[in-house]
Amino acid sequence: MAKSPATGPRGRDKGQRAAPELSKAQIVETGLRLIDEEGLQGFSVRSVAKALGCYPTAIYWYTPSRHFLIAEIVTIILRDVVPTAELEWQDWLRALLTRYRAAIARHPNAAPLIGVNLVSNASVDVDLLEGLLTKLHQAGFRDDALIDAYNAVVGAMVGFTTQEFAMEPPDADDLQGYLKGFPAGIDAARHPMLARMAGPMMGRSFILRWQNGATRPMDGAFALYVDAFVAGLEALLSRADR
Repeated sequence: MAKSPATGPRGRDKGQRAAPELSKAQIVETGLRLIDEEGLQGFSVRSVAKALGCYPTAIYWYTPSRHFLIAEIVTIILRDVVPTAELEWQDWLRALLTRYRAAIARHPNAAPLIGVNLVSNASVDVDLLEGLLTKLHQAGFRDDALIDAYNAVVGAMVGFTTQEFAMEPPDADDLQGYLKGFPAGIDAARHPMLARMAGPMMGRSFILRWQNGATRPMDGAFALYVDAFVAGLEALLSRADR
């Protein structure tokens, strides 16, 4: 009995709608566009398939699961974060954290994918790993200390930015109304510093805000964070030398 002609990478079952010509790049770009335009709630394999005019099974011909599709999307988002190797280790780390934040700022809806789910583990950027380990080794970290420093840098890179670009709540207007009334209810006798600072902190500080960094970036805090982190590594190395 003659076999039906194959369509796409695996062919299709009898009666299945013919899938359009697809590529992994097209699928990944469509997924990223949906995340940018509709947020994570608008992203799924089914929504990607709908946008491309095919069945979800066609997507799985190119990626084994939603997890790996997300990993490919993360790879695209972070493809330009590795700084040039000519920089001294301190400036290289500053550039890494800054470039990572800039990449997330271009796609803020994707921040929880990286910071919470660590989906980038499914698509390892070997250039980033090599560059980071090399610079930390140049700085003076060795053996277990090198692994600890590596983990500390990755945590620093992801942590601040993930919180800065955290998903805004669906009831942001209600949260804004509540928080704007918060300073008036502070007992200045019990919490004098908070009573003094709550007003200026409204809308521009972690916890006391209703917008994320896409609308209200924390440039000053981030610059301080990066400088403090690098200075802390320098101090640890200096103490170890002594």
